[in-house]
Amino acid sequence: MSDAMKVGIAGAGSIAFGTAALLFENGHDPMLWSPSGEGTKALSQGGKLTATGAIETAFTPRLADGAETLARDNDVLVIALPGYGHKTVMDALAPHVRSGQHVIVSSHMSLGAVYLSGLLADRGVTAPVTAWGTTAITGRRQSGTEVKVNTVRKLVDLCTVPEESSAEALELCTGLFGDRFQPRDGLLAISLSNLNPQNHMGIALGNMTRMERGETWSQGQNVTPNVGRLLEALDEERLAIAEALGLKVRTIFEHFHLSFHVRVASISEMNQEMHRQGNGGTGPATADSRYVTEDVPYGLALTVALGDLTGRPAELHRAGIRIFSAMYGRDFFAENELLNALRLADTNLDDLRHAARTGLLRGAVAA
Repeated sequence: MSDAMKVGIAGAGSIAFGTAALLFENGHDPMLWSPSGEGTKALSQGGKLTATGAIETAFTPRLADGAETLARDNDVLVIALPGYGHKTVMDALAPHVRSGQHVIVSSHMSLGAVYLSGLLADRGVTAPVTAWGTTAITGRRQSGTEVKVNTVRKLVDLCTVPEESSAEALELCTGLFGDRFQPRDGLLAISLSNLNPQNHMGIALGNMTRMERGETWSQGQNVTPNVGRLLEALDEERLAIAEALGLKVRTIFEHFHLSFHVRVASISEMNQEMHRQGNGGTGPATADSRYVTEDVPYGLALTVALGDLTGRPAELHRAGIRIFSAMYGRDFFAENELLNALRLADTNLDDLRHAARTGLLRGAVAA
């Protein structure tokens, strides 16, 4: 797919800016939409979007004044903002998505593809929705016009609903973003392949005072033996759920070995080696971090729900949500708008498997 495509990006943060830069570098024409209007204010005043790091470029992206413009003026749509913003953006986009217009969720959280597909079905619209297991880039927005792209990932898991659109979606994503995509077996495999929520839970619990005090600290170095054992136990819960669903997913040991090229050992030892190699990363310097505000309600909560449905209760994940809720004075279970709208507790495993392949959840109505 060599022809330039117009791609509308819902979001104007680090991932949205970096995704726009990658699309521009690949010869495509991105448009940004900031749902709040704040994220593109500097760009609307004539500033160029400048990317540094793994992508070096500067360009003037098109800007949308709303969801209707974003859908109308683009061939493809990409949702690129934190999980807690997905439902609001999907609600705004759904009335304007055309039949056959592809929607990519970067990255997919809490069965959002099922929620969006249900909204479209209510309009009689069939549009492929592709879920990415993670983002194509990592980076940090430096200002209203600048983003530092840390990495362009070599491998991104994806799947598409309805599943008969999978081959077309893979070709589309490769044409837009490059040859970096690995098809996975349905939305449940995508959801259970995301290790960030469980890993970030253990790391944040073990280092919360560092986060609150705004300290600069090495993440890998502070995956101490006790924190490492917690991550391993959390992974056992995730793997048990995947086994009950008949899914093959990577273990946490395979994740760190393949992603960071360290020998397989205990999780603490692997992270210490990452730190020695300079790949340990820097932990969050604020308690207002996506490690908690996104990953707890939109990552851990889904694992707990899947554990209950499969008869493999994820008690450590559940306890983590309760502990973070107590720490923050918030109910993180209640904050997952997507799962609450899907009423997942009212469905059964067969219906969930059906939804993971078709995008449509039988017996449940989006609220």
